[in-house]
Amino acid sequence: MSLLQFPSFAPAHSIMKTHSVLFIISFGLRCFAEFYVIDDRIGLGREFDGIGGLSGGGATSRLLINYEEPYRGQILDFLFKPNFGASLHILKVEIGGDAQTTDGTEPSHMHTKDDVNFDRGYEWWLMKEAKKRNPDIKLIGLPWAFPGWIGQGTQWPYFFPNVTANYVVSWIVGAKKHHNLDIDYVGIWNEKSFDALYIRVLRDTLDQHNLTDVGIIAADGDWQIASIMAKDPYLNDAVEVIGVHYPGTNTVKEALWTQKKLWSSEDYSTFNNDIGAGCWARILNQNYVNGRMTSTISWNLIASYYEDLSFGGDGLMTAEEPWSGHYVVESPIWITAHTTQFAQPGWFYLQTVGNFTHGGSYVALTDLKGNLTIVIQTMTHNHSECIRPPLPQFDVSPQTVTFQLKGSFAHLTELQVWYSKLDFETKNDTLLKKGRPIKVYDGSFKLKLDVDEVYTITSITTGLKGFYPEPPKPSLFPKNYSDDFTIDNPPFSEAPYFADQTGVFEYFRNVTDVGPHAFTLRQVITERPVCWATDADQTISIIGDYSWTDLNVSCDVLIETPNTGGVFLAARVDKGGESIRRAKGVFYWLYANGTYKVSNDIDGKRVLAEGLSGTRAGVWYSITLSVKGYFASGMLNGYPLWKNAVVLEPKSGWAALGTLSFEYAQFDNFQVLVDS
Repeated sequence: MSLLQFPSFAPAHSIMKTHSVLFIISFGLRCFAEFYVIDDRIGLGREFDGIGGLSGGGATSRLLINYEEPYRGQILDFLFKPNFGASLHILKVEIGGDAQTTDGTEPSHMHTKDDVNFDRGYEWWLMKEAKKRNPDIKLIGLPWAFPGWIGQGTQWPYFFPNVTANYVVSWIVGAKKHHNLDIDYVGIWNEKSFDALYIRVLRDTLDQHNLTDVGIIAADGDWQIASIMAKDPYLNDAVEVIGVHYPGTNTVKEALWTQKKLWSSEDYSTFNNDIGAGCWARILNQNYVNGRMTSTISWNLIASYYEDLSFGGDGLMTAEEPWSGHYVVESPIWITAHTTQFAQPGWFYLQTVGNFTHGGSYVALTDLKGNLTIVIQTMTHNHSECIRPPLPQFDVSPQTVTFQLKGSFAHLTELQVWYSKLDFETKNDTLLKKGRPIKVYDGSFKLKLDVDEVYTITSITTGLKGFYPEPPKPSLFPKNYSDDFTIDNPPFSEAPYFADQTGVFEYFRNVTDVGPHAFTLRQVITERPVCWATDADQTISIIGDYSWTDLNVSCDVLIETPNTGGVFLAARVDKGGESIRRAKGVFYWLYANGTYKVSNDIDGKRVLAEGLSGTRAGVWYSITLSVKGYFASGMLNGYPLWKNAVVLEPKSGWAALGTLSFEYAQFDNFQVLVDS
């Protein structure tokens, strides 16, 4: 980092004006001296709406709830606590729909039209924890999927717009009634087709429930809705924010013409190493400079799911080992802080923002009270590629820039400096380091910029790089793990570490059994949801370590559906997330018709063994699956039922349990023993 005080200018030899930015080139310097005016006298830009993170889409915060204190609280502080870490302004969550939505399923508050439960899942808890740390944080809900009853047997949620609208509004009402959470915005259907009639009905339904302050974001996909809004004044009135995903920092003229708020309502989606941090730094600036988008929301908030699921390691930080307590505050956290700690929603961008001549960009924001924050980024192309969309080639080189402060900022004589450098050569990054304040002479100051840097130059004095002692060292999932699901009044509906990939598995109090199975884990989805991804035809919840090879898995199981029902226990499950339909492994099935089967796939088509079992619905059975090397064996109630089934692939994977179809079934006394 090099900060040079600049008391005065030599006479300019050449002056040019581009995009309201004045450049002065002095040929007496070794490099170009670029002159940029920061001025509010020509008017303000758009209102800044904040930077956010997205929990869901899906089940991306699944493992976070299973961390013990103090580590869970520390993680939450790094995400939400003002002037500490990422200090996020917005939390966007999935409105659970009982279906696979990238890395797992999130439960709906209404599995059926007659079922209402506002304690399912963990998004309620997460929103409350965020509000506890920052009462001003904005909350957004967005459906990815819908419970099956919404679609009336189809995969379309808009056949009865009033039914869908009432369902979504009930989630908002329940958030307030049961958790004292005020939802600020609600979306339509993530990255799927929107329906103009439904959006209008949703607006009317919100208003009828006195939720006039809840804004609608549409349509969480591309810019198409902007053109429709221009032709439909009722739709235009209903939509408060045009939200797009992965816009490549560009907008379209039709969106600008609406004069609505424009947000990149899902962006980033990149591995949280330094290239991910470079991506994040670039788009946080460029989304406004190029696209006039006033909010950018990261998918995802935190990589807190099994790493070998889809997009493992995405997120602003990583917390995927609740059994050890280990977590990693990744570089995107501190890149976020360059903006979030020094500008708040309600501030305004200045019109004097733009791109530097030699690459990189800057934005300037004010609170209209004399405070000023300038955020600068000089990320190079190869060090800032996001996962999508493709990034056109551009060049960035070292440069010296001079800022001239005018208007309300002309009186400033000193500014705070915060600096980050993503050093791809030495791997020795500098992240959110506070520098020596810079003196402003005659309204000017000068910076020498290198590549892959972020600066925040600000009048705000409250910034802080938060710190906690190092968390525990990383460790593998326990090789000997068991759960009897015996817990009265559980804090969450999911059992620790189980990650549902199709269906929903919940703690269950079995009032019909006062004996050893009074507390169980139950699969509760009985019809196919309106899906976002390609859910399996079976339900499945995975657990453990993807590297597991040789192991014994045992569980007590109860088939609840007579004749056609079935359950399974599995090992070496090699796929999850959006690929769950193609999962292979060793699947040990018991059926209510008195038979068993062993298959090499979740579909049950690659049969390794089969025969009679004498099993039926309504009876508890204890089953054990043993896999070692190329062979697998199974036991029923302590006696061998089949043995030496040949397993050529996969070589490793998670343990799992599940059902033959969307049906009720119960599980108890789960145990896994992994060979050393």
